[in-house]
Amino acid sequence: MNKSSWLVGTLAAGLVGLWTAAASAQQLPKVTVAMSGWTGFAPVTLAKETGIFRKNGIEVEIKKMPTSNRHQAMAAGEVQAITTTVDTHILYASSGVDVTQVLVLDSSHGGDGIAVREGINGVADLKGKQVAVQFGGVPQFWLAYVMKKNGLSINDVQATNLQPSDAANAFVAGQFDAAVTYEPYLSKVREAKGKIIVTSDQTPGVIIDTLAFQPDYIKKNPKVVQAFVDSWFEALEMIKADQQKAFEIMGKDVNQTPEQFAASAKFVRWYDKDGNRDYFAKTLPGFMKEVQDVMLEAKLIRKAPPNLEAMMDPSFVK
Repeated sequence: MNKSSWLVGTLAAGLVGLWTAAASAQQLPKVTVAMSGWTGFAPVTLAKETGIFRKNGIEVEIKKMPTSNRHQAMAAGEVQAITTTVDTHILYASSGVDVTQVLVLDSSHGGDGIAVREGINGVADLKGKQVAVQFGGVPQFWLAYVMKKNGLSINDVQATNLQPSDAANAFVAGQFDAAVTYEPYLSKVREAKGKIIVTSDQTPGVIIDTLAFQPDYIKKNPKVVQAFVDSWFEALEMIKADQQKAFEIMGKDVNQTPEQFAASAKFVRWYDKDGNRDYFAKTLPGFMKEVQDVMLEAKLIRKAPPNLEAMMDPSFVK
């Protein structure tokens, strides 16, 4: 790290400390966000642990929970924000929980993968095999997408519902013919010299994570939403200023060393403000329609969301 980067990081840390101390004297609006330990979400943890959220006027609580539980928690008022993939947001909306995406967080570039036993040499060989995959989340959608692109259906495998971490652990322990998982859990498969036949690097642009709130919440709390979005961008700047320290903080949350986290982060792209503007304008509308069609065909959803256009609001990244 050069001297200017060190100075930026030191100044940022000092300012965050002052802002955090000042904010503690007043009651801040609280946002509870539902997410997982996926590497792509780690800057949210960084913004919380370094006081960026408080500096921007909000208190953020992170609740780690399975994908299938997040929309239920939102409908019950237990969480106000959800970080997950575009396909999962469509699943939520199709089940009656309206969500509006306000920020593109990350995309997977090799961070998701399908691990297989020896003798399975391609997607076609998965037919009839036992596969560990999380239902109601991106692993199931991505498996359906990959199989469709190879002329098969997700119904051609014997699927067992396991969380990504459990799927990786079970596979390394010798269970199942194949497992669908993501970083940092996919690294366990890599470290065990597991065979991976497909990664998200071969399906670019398909696994995209976004931040969403319910429409009514956005209308009533636009400043809170803006503060969350701004904090994400500031966290990315902090990573640039002092990557080693940032990786230490983010890795600790998922029991990784800075070096292990750095290895996981190689397979993820975080979206800054320019990336967000570009994605909202050029890609997201058409991509949501493609995702919806894949999910309907694979019967991952029974009906289409009532209004895809209402599921995105780019005003907070302009």
